[in-house]
Formats: sequence, structure tokens, C-alpha cells
Amino acid sequence: MTYKSIEVRKLAGALGAEIKGVDLARDLDNATFDDIHQAFLDHQVIFFRDQTLTPDQHKRFARRFGTLNIHPYVRGMDGHPEVMEIIKEPGDRLNFGGGWHSDMSFLEKPSIGSLLYALEVPEWGGDTLFASMVAAYEALSPGLKKTLEGLNAIHSASREYSASGASAAKRQSMAIAEAEGEVGEFIHPVVKVHPETGRKALYVNPAFTMKFEGWSTRESKPLLDYLFNHARYEGFTCRFRWEKGSLAFWDNRAVWHFALNDYPGQRRHMRRVTVDAA
Repeated sequence: MTYKSIEVRKLAGALGAEIKGVDLARDLDNATFDDIHQAFLDHQVIFFRDQTLTPDQHKRFARRFGTLNIHPYVRGMDGHPEVMEIIKEPGDRLNFGGGWHSDMSFLEKPSIGSLLYALEVPEWGGDTLFASMVAAYEALSPGLKKTLEGLNAIHSASREYSASGASAAKRQSMAIAEAEGEVGEFIHPVVKVHPETGRKALYVNPAFTMKFEGWSTRESKPLLDYLFNHARYEGFTCRFRWEKGSLAFWDNRAVWHFALNDYPGQRRHMRRVTVDAA
């Protein structure tokens, strides 16, 4: 793909590209924005270095892609409810975002994507892994593809965000509300057709997919476990090493991510903005 106003360097075979020549703090012209949007569609997750963004500038860039989400279980910044502060202090044992997942799949209309900005990063560790669910789907056998395309799955926040859930245990200070029964359960196709590219992707994830529609949890588990293990294959992934001022923008319709917790005794401070589906 040829881009007119930006430099794009591919990072891995399945997904991921770093974009140079852009200052996201500025009000981007339409030609530059169109190139960034196309790179996002082409590579599924894109990365920027050396950015200096206020919360307002972070939100302004994100709004070019759609309306912004206010997380139902994590309180945003004072004055900026769309901006989630993700902070791991040196004494914290657990992190937020650990484990493979797709942001907000528990909503009736899941998000387009998430934009994560680094304000403070550890000297070592703290990388984020990303996995292409397009590549994961395309690697399946024709028979399994046919089976999955006839299935829907139930997604819920209850396992992750309930009072006893993983995220509540990780970050009590993030004011995570009790989720059980608030948002409920929503049904999404197991194979999602991307509304902009037309490419098919697996749309299940370990954090929020509970079971297949019409199946029991016990019946669903073997096939879901197979898909989860399949989708983690390293050939479908890329890995991003954060620096202060880095920003990652990933497509929640086609990408999983995993925040690694391998930097004990160090501080990590990120801000996330999420774009809602139209």
C-alpha cells in the first residue's frame, strides 16, 4: 500500500505497523488522516512514537474515528470521563489488562478501537502483545470455518468486572463498579465480517465470551478453549515495546491484546480512549 503523507513500517507478518511523520497533537489535515485511517485498516494495529498529548488532544484525534466511549465500570479522569487512567504503582502485584482480550466485546455495540498513550513506562518490561483474529480465522480448516459461521456467542462483563472479578481485584483504586447484571449479556457472531474491509475474523475472547448461543457452558468449553489456544499462536501476533510518548491504536473488531506484567517494582502510567461503534 502506498501512503501519500506518512511513512509506514510493517512490524510483523500478521499485523502491526509503526507510523512516522505525524504529530498527533496537531489538527490533522484530511489527507494525513485518510492515510492513517487506511494504515489502521491495513495493519489492524498502528503505533506512533514521540507524541506529546494532553487529554484533549488525545480525545480530538480519537474523535476523528467516531464517538468516544465512557467505560461502564472504570471511572475516567476528572473532567475527562472518556479518558481511562491505567496506572500500576511499584507496589502493585497485578496489572490491568493482563490476559488476552478484546476491549468492550461485552457491549451491545462493541467498540471500533482503543487508543493507548504512554506517559510513564518501566525501564524494562511492560510490553503489549497483539494478535490478529483475521489471521486466526484464515488459518482454520474449511470445515471448522463453515461450522463457526453458523454460530453466535454470548459476551458478558460479569466474569471480569463483577465484585469478585479479575479487574476488580487488580485495580481497586480505579473505582470499578459491580458489573453483575448491569449491562447483561449480548450476542455476537463468532465470525465477524469487518464493516470496512470485508475481511472475516474470529470474534471470541477469553475475558468476555461466556458460551455459544444455544449451548451450555460445559458444551461450549472444549471448542472455545481450542479457539483461544489457536488464536494465541505466535505467528498471528506482534509485540510492542513502549516508550514515553508512544501511542497504540488497535482495531477491537479484529484484534486481541495482552498487557504483560513483567516489571515488578516499577511504575507504568497509561491513558486509554476507546471509540464506540457507529
